[in-house]
Amino acid sequence: MKMKLTNCKLNKKTQLKLLEFFVLGVTARAAADLLKIHHNSAALFFTKIRKIISYHLEVEAFEIFDGEIELDESYFGGTRKGKRGRGAADKVIVFGLLKRNGKVYTVVVPDTKSGTLMPVISKKITPDSIVYTDQWVATMLWMLQVFATIELTIQLISQMGKIISMELRIFWNQAKRILRKYNGIPKESFPLFLKECEFRFNYGSPSQQLKTLRVWTGI
Repeated sequence: MKMKLTNCKLNKKTQLKLLEFFVLGVTARAAADLLKIHHNSAALFFTKIRKIISYHLEVEAFEIFDGEIELDESYFGGTRKGKRGRGAADKVIVFGLLKRNGKVYTVVVPDTKSGTLMPVISKKITPDSIVYTDQWVATMLWMLQVFATIELTIQLISQMGKIISMELRIFWNQAKRILRKYNGIPKESFPLFLKECEFRFNYGSPSQQLKTLRVWTGI
């Protein structure tokens, strides 16, 4: 089953230009001004692109990671700065898994409790993987306990925040930089924008991203 761009009243030439602007990180409003079309038309087009990206990345989510895997969480939005736990009450929590020298997979989660994260981890990584995390000792303990219970031979490594490589940190920084330009995203729309960030990280250069999106959208 494929998801293509449908019910779009814009002509193909305009669609392609909008797709090019999207890949280059131009906002919908700026793209509309450049193409002299209604702002709502560009915004709707960009929303459809994000839905198509989200659809295809969810299909890819069935791909299992193996080898060396990094786990980390990050907090987006909100009015309060910094911290985990209670200090992050008004922020969106994102859990990320990254295969070193490979792709990243993200999911919005309500909290970072074991019962929330464990289903994501157990479905996404294979036994005998090496899992790197800079997380709290409590997290390490429950992971070791649960993994032992389900007889997975996953090795867990932590060195008090020094083990996570630059890859996952680069993704978090890149995602926040991309999202910052929108000056606030409604929580209900945030997952679509998050998948846009995941797509940009996983699909390399702008030319590769454009080529991929042309296939996915049928433009």
